[in-house]
Amino acid sequence: MSRPPRGLHQHLVDDLGQRIVAGTYAPGESLHPDALEQELEVSKTALREALRVLAAKGLIESRQKRGTFVRPRADWNLLDTDLLRWQRDRAADNDFLANVGEVRLIVEPPAARLAAQRREASDLDALEGALTAMAEAGTDSDASVEADVAFHCALLAAAHNELLTRMAMVIEAGLRVRDPLIHGGGEWADPLPQHQAVLDAVRARDSDAAERAVQYLLVEAAADLDDLLQSPHRSGASCRSPR
Repeated sequence: MSRPPRGLHQHLVDDLGQRIVAGTYAPGESLHPDALEQELEVSKTALREALRVLAAKGLIESRQKRGTFVRPRADWNLLDTDLLRWQRDRAADNDFLANVGEVRLIVEPPAARLAAQRREASDLDALEGALTAMAEAGTDSDASVEADVAFHCALLAAAHNELLTRMAMVIEAGLRVRDPLIHGGGEWADPLPQHQAVLDAVRARDSDAAERAVQYLLVEAAADLDDLLQSPHRSGASCRSPR
């Protein structure tokens, strides 16, 4: 049996997955393949492949007599790269931002401690490159986001722990939601000093200082986000810096 083209397949997976994550199809709700085929104008084969992928991610399940239905959120593979992207794309999901912020506080300070102990020359190069990109970004919000993501991913990589490195996708997903919101709030303070403090501590192999620097940076980031989310006019809120 022929498989649907990659582009169509991914489009279907994204479309249906985003609907589920957004709550268009609520947990427990039945999905009707015949109706979806007509609505989306796709073949049975293409839809079946897309539903199979969503089932593997824990989003849906098919049972005899009950059919296909959305599983409870507790069953979803929330660390799946597609699910992180779909949640990331829902910038209004404050719960997602709060969850990522908590994960960062749990993960990044200890990771910085390890990075200070284990960093290699290539790790310092990556951190310095990200910091340079941050300085050159200026008021370019897109470039600032990319530089911030690169810095924090490089910091996790410098810990040389395979599982911590995998957490980079969670950190990145959160930053790609949070940073554009912060940057959209108008002018922001220079992010370089706090990130430079992290790099300096890692370079000096000062584990305590590295952990403290990241802890401080993340606490300030959480305060920025809290101020922004509580503002009645998000686009007019002023924030301190991307972190």
